[in-house]
Amino acid sequence: MGRGHRDRIAVVTGGAVGLGRAFAQRLAHDGAHIVIADVQAADETVRLVEAEGREALACRCDVSAPDSVAALKAAVEKRFGRCDILINNAGIYPVQSFDEMEFADGRRVMAINLDGGFLTASAFAPGMKQRGWGRIVNLASNTFGMVLPGFTHYIASKGGMIGFTRALATELGPHGVTVNAIAPSLTRTPGTLARKPRGATKDDDYRDVANRQAIKQPQQPADLVGTVSFLTSDDAAFITGQTLYVDGGMVRA
Repeated sequence: MGRGHRDRIAVVTGGAVGLGRAFAQRLAHDGAHIVIADVQAADETVRLVEAEGREALACRCDVSAPDSVAALKAAVEKRFGRCDILINNAGIYPVQSFDEMEFADGRRVMAINLDGGFLTASAFAPGMKQRGWGRIVNLASNTFGMVLPGFTHYIASKGGMIGFTRALATELGPHGVTVNAIAPSLTRTPGTLARKPRGATKDDDYRDVANRQAIKQPQQPADLVGTVSFLTSDDAAFITGQTLYVDGGMVRA
């Protein structure tokens, strides 16, 4: 089990599929009990968590809606009494040129990718401060370090998440709570597989990205879970306000 994870309570947003499911399963393997917050059903994630011998609670939650996040907080506190670890993973990544983008399109991306992290942190950080221990990990993106066309709203939201991470770390650091972000590359998940390629096959997309990385293989969810495990452990108690590019060396900052 991970150092400091045993019987911790971890809330993973967007935990029904993809990266969120992988994070939930790894933290359960490390010894944490898991709350899966998602707009989708999370039966499979629940099964995987319980197979690790940990408790699982699935909550339907729209992280962009304050009332929905308040209901999530109430459900977590009723079942477990607290949240020790928060993984702000929920997000969307539509491909859309700036010329085609309406204000409502940008606001939807911001509401889920950035406002969602603000709302969940606002819900659970006060309890972490009071108890003197907490871990928050936010999902950023390596697109912030390389910038691609068609992702203006997405990159803006992830840049905001990096700034939010730094600022919140400053606020919470004196209280034993760390806040960090990870920035992955294009990762093979149901969400990225469903995204329509631009005049190429989906495998071409992954190969093209991998060829620009130092490690020339497509990123899998398994490539990220170790970093999340570390950042939420006692071993990472002196790391906060950082954004780690876990992207196979695509961004070499």
